[in-house]
Amino acid sequence: MSIFDSRPALRWLAPAAALLVVGGTGGIMAATASADTLPPRSAEQLLVDLQQTNVDAMSGTVVQTSNLGIDLPGMGSSGDASLTSLISGTHTLDVWYSGSDKARLRVQGSLDETDVIRNGANVWTWSYKGKTATRRTMSAQEMAKPDVGKAPADLPKTPQEAAQKVLSALEPTTKVSTATAPDVAGRPVYELVLEPQDAGSLVHEVRIAIDGDKHIPLRVDVLTGSKEPAFEVAYTAVNFNRPDDTEFDFKAPPGTKVTEAKPQQETKPAGPAPTQKELDARKQSAQEDTKVVGKGWSTVVVTKLPADATTGGQSDQLAQALRSLPQVRKSWGSGRVLSGNGFSAVLTDDGRLAVGSVTPAVLFDALAK
Repeated sequence: MSIFDSRPALRWLAPAAALLVVGGTGGIMAATASADTLPPRSAEQLLVDLQQTNVDAMSGTVVQTSNLGIDLPGMGSSGDASLTSLISGTHTLDVWYSGSDKARLRVQGSLDETDVIRNGANVWTWSYKGKTATRRTMSAQEMAKPDVGKAPADLPKTPQEAAQKVLSALEPTTKVSTATAPDVAGRPVYELVLEPQDAGSLVHEVRIAIDGDKHIPLRVDVLTGSKEPAFEVAYTAVNFNRPDDTEFDFKAPPGTKVTEAKPQQETKPAGPAPTQKELDARKQSAQEDTKVVGKGWSTVVVTKLPADATTGGQSDQLAQALRSLPQVRKSWGSGRVLSGNGFSAVLTDDGRLAVGSVTPAVLFDALAK
């Protein structure tokens, strides 16, 4: 699946649905506009602005920098234009959006380019360096769903996505305030500052620069204790005029290998409805494979990996790198620990993976439950 198959560009612009939980948060201060060119607004007002914003067309250039402390094979680096490379290094992306059925994302590399283009039911993924293109026609069922699944390398691709992820974790243990911020992409902004009050979280502060007129995030910084953000995504240029429809037309260049992908099968109810016992069994099975422990900033996801996830074929380098990580033995068993900048992960010897923006000790507790 491509980004636009599973997550339409509308997600880049839509505010977080969970913003209203900030009603119980203390410490909200008056906002100071960048360069004092905007009227003051409280943090509560800004959160409402984010929820009610309605931008249905735009284009721009985004620079994303990930300094997560990851040094494993296949994680990508600066200058790489593959979608999975976004998890590490600095990357430049161009975005276009026109209504809910026209969107384009271009990842620029030093000698490469990857484009994902949605135009109605047609979704193209094109690699300049690989000289390959895939076209998939979305089914009617897919077209009717506003959001299904997750994007590849599921780090935020724009400030809007990053802000939505951060604000969805907002809870009474988050201190919300405001600060003065310089213009972003030449536009005056307000800035929200979120400070987790959870000792187990590795995130110290999140700063969200909000456009003073359109009320969408233009920059998001995630700080984990050092001067440089562990993650930053920001517009360097933005235009709210509707892009020309030609931006969403794609024709494979000569010499490109084109693959026609089949649409996902339409799903229809078959047979009698499942009994409550069957539903309970399905729920238990799903919980055994993946469970979420904790909430908010201390959320930990524990997943049971396939038996061949880190062995064989192209995964040999990854398996070797994982075996070189520090080993730990606890009541839940043994495994390898990866401590990144802003996140931690534990791969257990019995095939479980625990990940969160928390200290390793929090992961150990989650694995023991």
